[in-house]
Amino acid sequence: MNQPDHAAQTGTRNAAQAGTQSGAQAGTQVDERTARRVAEEAREAEWHLPSFGKQLFLGDFRLDLIHPHPRGDAASHRKGEEFLARLREFCATRVDPMRIEREARIPDEVVKGLRELGALGMKIPEEYGGLGLSQYHYGRALMVIGSTSPALGALVSAHQSIGVPQPVKLFGTDEQKAAWLPVSARSVTAFLLTEPDVGSDPARLRATAVPDGDDYVLNGVKLWTTNGVIADLVVVMARVPKSEGHRGGISAFVVDMHSPGITVENRNAFMGLRGIENGVTRFHDVRVPAANLVGPEGAGLKVALTTLNTGRLSLPAMCAAAGKWATGIARGWTAERVQWGRPVGEHEAIAKKVSFIAATSYALEAMLDLSSRLADDERNDIRIEAALAKLWASEMASRIADDLVQIRGGRGYETAESLVARGERGVPVEQVFRDLRINRIFEGSTEIMHLLIAREAVDAHLSVAGDVIDPDASPKDKAQAAARAGGFYARWLPTLVTGSGQRPGAYNQFGPLAKHLRYVERASRKLARSTFYAAARWQGGLERRQGFLGRMVDIGAELYAMSAVCVRAHADAHPEGDPVGETAVQPPASALRLADAFCRQSRVRVEELFEALWHNTDAADAKLAREVLHGDFAWLEEGVLDPSVPGPWIAPAEPGPSEREDVHRFIG
Repeated sequence: MNQPDHAAQTGTRNAAQAGTQSGAQAGTQVDERTARRVAEEAREAEWHLPSFGKQLFLGDFRLDLIHPHPRGDAASHRKGEEFLARLREFCATRVDPMRIEREARIPDEVVKGLRELGALGMKIPEEYGGLGLSQYHYGRALMVIGSTSPALGALVSAHQSIGVPQPVKLFGTDEQKAAWLPVSARSVTAFLLTEPDVGSDPARLRATAVPDGDDYVLNGVKLWTTNGVIADLVVVMARVPKSEGHRGGISAFVVDMHSPGITVENRNAFMGLRGIENGVTRFHDVRVPAANLVGPEGAGLKVALTTLNTGRLSLPAMCAAAGKWATGIARGWTAERVQWGRPVGEHEAIAKKVSFIAATSYALEAMLDLSSRLADDERNDIRIEAALAKLWASEMASRIADDLVQIRGGRGYETAESLVARGERGVPVEQVFRDLRINRIFEGSTEIMHLLIAREAVDAHLSVAGDVIDPDASPKDKAQAAARAGGFYARWLPTLVTGSGQRPGAYNQFGPLAKHLRYVERASRKLARSTFYAAARWQGGLERRQGFLGRMVDIGAELYAMSAVCVRAHADAHPEGDPVGETAVQPPASALRLADAFCRQSRVRVEELFEALWHNTDAADAKLAREVLHGDFAWLEEGVLDPSVPGPWIAPAEPGPSEREDVHRFIG
């Protein structure tokens, strides 16, 4: 979970959206073909490790990759649990979430306390002064922090998930790790990519880093820089001009925010996450040592995208925490609140919402835990799994929050501070609703995530048939590609006809959940067949069928969620198989009932998505949108006033410095 500028980072992975390190000069327009080319250059093209998600989209249900549920070692588990105990006590006794919401600022003493606790170095190896926690326990820690204050969770996750520590761990030299990781274990850091007119198309990146002797001279403006307002170190993406001795391209630099020439020009305010330190940062002739280049020149987007493979798992942690909290609030309120002689939770209209919240919250946690453990064991390529978790969790958590507001009625719409002022418990439902909304935008908006995952999901098709649909390919290349594609599909398509999902006894070790796993296996093959039909029908035009691609990805996300839930419930119901004691202590039937309820709900959604693949209003909607853009319906906008147009009594706002005097930086 991190700042809005991460929507841009994630978007760079989609071939239909992103830009290239080569090609356009800073500030110039780039055509669509150029933008696509570097997205391909930036993404990880090879699959060196197995991927459950990749195989799922190919109709190959590899349950063996996730079952038995991956577990950590006992020593790592013990270390993580000991830290979580200290963290819970700190958050419960030393963090006032209502104060953060009221003042729109995280108190300095809270950040200092987290630093002393070691929370700023959770994922930094112990040899560099960090705690060296697993991804699993890092996610658990974010659940604790995020449930206390989502703004505080954003600060911690923006720092560690994609700030300086993660890219330096992955791409830094030994000297860079020794220099910056110990500092990062006790300081706040940030990642700066997005610019005022550059979102998901970094081919148009304007920030430049011009070589000058042993330095680069950095100029540019960065927008939505979460933590950038208070950070000591940041990772900045800037374009290096190609010249003699310099490959050039978008590159990653670690920058000391105390360097002369850096100005924080504004501290931004948002609908939610009101304590978030997010601003506009200007770099004016900032000298950055060449030693601060992370990775080679031109590798900046790859640095960002690789970092996000696991970094984006911080957001599902926040969503899972919100779901667990919402379950408790929904349970208490619907059991106590009486209407028409019965608790409101016993009325079917509300009962359906309670069931959805509880079952989906279990699934959110199951998906987070499975994805985190797959990241920890380092035997899987989790780029698809992490992306699916981010996409699905952000959408489902928003639905949970919306249902919770509806369940609480007027009290769900009223602020916690107002509730307290009139003598009621300050349940911050409306705040959670606002705070969760950003999750569908940053670290890749839902729309960008659909395209990103779709690109990875159809990678096998593009690998064998790329030249067939490439308009620049020669007739010879097209013929060779057609021959390769024919051989691939001759081997692959027969595997989609039948499978274990059609055998009544398959997966019987999962008891009442076996039928759901059989469904996942059948649906996986159906999804692969549908993708093949679409590729054959639209060929190169498939990338523009974003409605189809989005539904295809949503089906895959639901299937991954069902798989995670069944595997998790099986582990919860059989704690004797857990060697390190991670499994929750609960009646086996309880976990199985939750899992069964979730899978039933998920299957309804999947069937609706399959139907909508081919029966939808996409073409009509696209036509209407073009007419709207053309102004054909401008008359519809008449009869109202535009509050964004200031009246004569309002003077135009002058750009000002940061509201935080203690972090104001002057141009040197």
